[in-house]
Amino acid sequence: MNYLGHAFFSETENAGILAGNLMGDYVKGSRAMAALPAEMQAGVLLHRRIDAFTDTHPATLRAALPFREIYGRYAPAIVDTLFDHFLANDPACFESEKALLDFTQKVYARIETQRPFFPEKFELVFDAMAAQNWLFHYRTLGGAQKSLGGLQRRAKYLPDVGDAYRIFIGYYHILSQCWQELGDDLRKAHLLQTL
Repeated sequence: MNYLGHAFFSETENAGILAGNLMGDYVKGSRAMAALPAEMQAGVLLHRRIDAFTDTHPATLRAALPFREIYGRYAPAIVDTLFDHFLANDPACFESEKALLDFTQKVYARIETQRPFFPEKFELVFDAMAAQNWLFHYRTLGGAQKSLGGLQRRAKYLPDVGDAYRIFIGYYHILSQCWQELGDDLRKAHLLQTL
């Protein structure tokens, strides 16, 4: 999952858990974890649980196949990024464009309250995310393409993502079906409740 997926599957309005979940990739090592309030630590653990569930799910593994030849070990990261597009358009999650927009604004407002605990790199990411409303723009094809560009900037050895976008368009229906299978299972899993 990418940022929208982590926000949605937090399944809570608790700002600490939500922020910890979104910044999970930026919390490295036990010292950094121990410096966070308990609710944010729970959010980081939830982030890791969501990633483990998603990364090993059969639908994710199938979705990565078209990207493997060109992108190798980066194929799962590409799929994670693109799944946010399907989530943003999933009527089981967001009944309308307005529902998605309202959700994104609530997420930004809640996370902002946790700013004193942001890792430095996440603070820069969050500022750009909120200013450009990344969570909402995953809904569009252009937003999905932009998120692939963001992945390219973060992953030093990732081959050019132009091919990834073409594969995304060519396999759109299949990738959408993979998302539906994964999304259904994630909604049933209630991973927060098992922490």
